[in-house]
Amino acid sequence: MDIIFGRNAVKSALKSLRPVDKLLAAKDISDPSVREILALAAEKGVPVVRVDRRKLDNLTLPFGYAGRPANHQGVAAMAAAKEYGTLEDIFDLAASKNEPPFIVILDGITDEGNLGSIIRSAEVLGAHGVIIAKRRSASLSSAAYKASSGAAEFIPIVKVTNLNAAINKLKEKGVWIVAAETSGQSADTLDLKGPVAFVIGSEGAGISRLVLENCDFRACIPMKGKTGSLNAAVAAAVLMYEKT
Repeated sequence: MDIIFGRNAVKSALKSLRPVDKLLAAKDISDPSVREILALAAEKGVPVVRVDRRKLDNLTLPFGYAGRPANHQGVAAMAAAKEYGTLEDIFDLAASKNEPPFIVILDGITDEGNLGSIIRSAEVLGAHGVIIAKRRSASLSSAAYKASSGAAEFIPIVKVTNLNAAINKLKEKGVWIVAAETSGQSADTLDLKGPVAFVIGSEGAGISRLVLENCDFRACIPMKGKTGSLNAAVAAAVLMYEKT
């Protein structure tokens, strides 16, 4: 059972095919956004329980920071665990849209907030799937789902044992693998019109050596400031935008 919290995340879960067991809503809120959520719950036949805000605070405390509850925005839902997708799900989604596959591969992204933000950007910018590793990677937790604003409902998230094996399967399908790497070619000069998968590494270690060696191209984002780097989620969004 997953705990889903935050208005956009709960709304997305209610709009999806995922079974939702019940909706918890704070007694002291009844604005248009919450009324829309309550209407979606009624339409889906999901029981609604009005609770004190403190109960929501306690429920989301494990997903908060520094002993504080997560920002639940007055709503939370109990839903069936989100299932991970497969590589075939990604290709099926691309085929259903008559588009070349557009994929994001995450190597060592351990921050749940970054994972959720990247999933959100991927869905908004038209990617067909996000691939993560079983090890050295954040999972699709309640916090990551919240950070995705529920976008995880509408794009396959694939967890694989071996990233290089997954990359090889993508190559067999004609997908070009592009690494986000500071030593690479400026992203805006690359031809990204065909089947493409971007590989995004962690902010600290970057892309692992074996994965980097398995990439076809390296792309960078030109920097003008003194900081010299971007947050992984921001860099991923910029590269994905270059594909659109």
